[in-house]
Amino acid sequence: MLRGPAAALLRRLAPRVSGGGATHRRLPLPIAPSLLARFSSTPTTSSSSPPPSSSAAGRDEEVENEELPELSNGDAGPQRSISIDRSGLYNPPEHSHEPSSDSELVKHLKSIIKFRSGPISVAEYMEEVLTNPQSGFYINRDVFGESGDFITSPEMIGVWAMCLWEQMGQPEKVNLIELGPGRGTLLADLLRGSAKFVNFTKALNINLVECSPTLQKIQYNTLKCEDEPVDDGKRTVSKLCGAPVCWHASLEQVPSGSPTIIIAHEFYDALPIHQFQKASRGWCEKMVDLAEESSFRFVLSPQPTASLIYLSKRCGWASSEELEKVEHIEVCPKAMELTEQIADRISSDGGGALIIDYGKNGIVSDSLQAIRKHKFVHILDDPGSADLSAYVDFASVRHSALEASDDISVHGPMTQSQFLGSLGINFRVEALLQNCNEEQAESLRTGYWRLVGDGEAPFWEGPEDQTPIGMGTRYLAMAIVNKKQGTPVPFE
Repeated sequence: MLRGPAAALLRRLAPRVSGGGATHRRLPLPIAPSLLARFSSTPTTSSSSPPPSSSAAGRDEEVENEELPELSNGDAGPQRSISIDRSGLYNPPEHSHEPSSDSELVKHLKSIIKFRSGPISVAEYMEEVLTNPQSGFYINRDVFGESGDFITSPEMIGVWAMCLWEQMGQPEKVNLIELGPGRGTLLADLLRGSAKFVNFTKALNINLVECSPTLQKIQYNTLKCEDEPVDDGKRTVSKLCGAPVCWHASLEQVPSGSPTIIIAHEFYDALPIHQFQKASRGWCEKMVDLAEESSFRFVLSPQPTASLIYLSKRCGWASSEELEKVEHIEVCPKAMELTEQIADRISSDGGGALIIDYGKNGIVSDSLQAIRKHKFVHILDDPGSADLSAYVDFASVRHSALEASDDISVHGPMTQSQFLGSLGINFRVEALLQNCNEEQAESLRTGYWRLVGDGEAPFWEGPEDQTPIGMGTRYLAMAIVNKKQGTPVPFE
């Protein structure tokens, strides 16, 4: 049961359910000899080409195979004299000076592949597409829009943050960190909902981990920030609650030493993943290469790659039964490293982290998808024009945190429906429905279904293409906290 300021906050929430130190890293485990033995440096003619659709419905379809050119690893036998007939050699036309229609990002990706004389990993492709400093999808544009729907309730996250602050003993200073804040709307709603609880908001130092200069400017405005002069220059303050605000390119740059509350809402799903496919010679990494007509295509690496060390680590966390069921595995080294950083910080400074994202509590297989203007498109189609994301492997997150520190505990994951329901969202909606007109009630029911429902809303009578889709079971919530604070709500 919620008590104190957090309970009072829940009763006084604004009438909206949804709104628009040094750290050490651990080296990954070495590849087990039994696993390494399954990989051969002998080239193969098997590869993976992408399915026609990258939608969620098509993830389980079989990936067709295509012929790959044989790659030479050197001669093992005696040398021979070879006579070559050059009469049929291709004579290329004169070089054309017509401008290419490729975007700058496409040119950049092609230049990387050509320079290396070979394919790049899916992870590198994904990282370039999303965060290339000049042309990345997230970097120089507002990709979230003015009125994007929330997939969770900011007010309920505010309740969770205040409960954690109470469990920490209501410290006078606390770092509130949001990873990938988007437009800053979630944090703004959280601050508005808790603004009357002065002791909590007075303790906050807000730190936003954001690499996009464009989104940083939008977050500045959303949080009603102003620059104030101080003795050594100036500081930025949010007028929503009077708390200082700072921006950082990574979690490592956020100052340590104070208790910490970390919010990672739909952040992990955008971290670059490596994809592996089971072949006759064992697990092979899926790569992005250029076809003869200079278009992008998927291929399988002919040799073991460096990222196999992470595959070995992930397979070590899985049962043999789980591994036997999958033909594809996605591994996210950056998620492992980020989770280790979070665990180290919470271990030394106290506090906790809340991770909410769509994913699975187990091995993720072939979930990478591309969305452009709310529609699924091919992953390799016009790089930089679509958002790329993949399911979060919550089991991997849990193992990464527990291996990083003995001073933290991991709770969950539980479904978003369970998380929000345990925090009281059902009672809140019932109370709001008693004090609104029919139009407001319809909007409230629709928003509520998106948060806690499963699949299409059964009550919907509007246009079919606007049917509310519930994300209550697709989205999962997990908490990582310092053991000294006990079990966080609502994971008791």
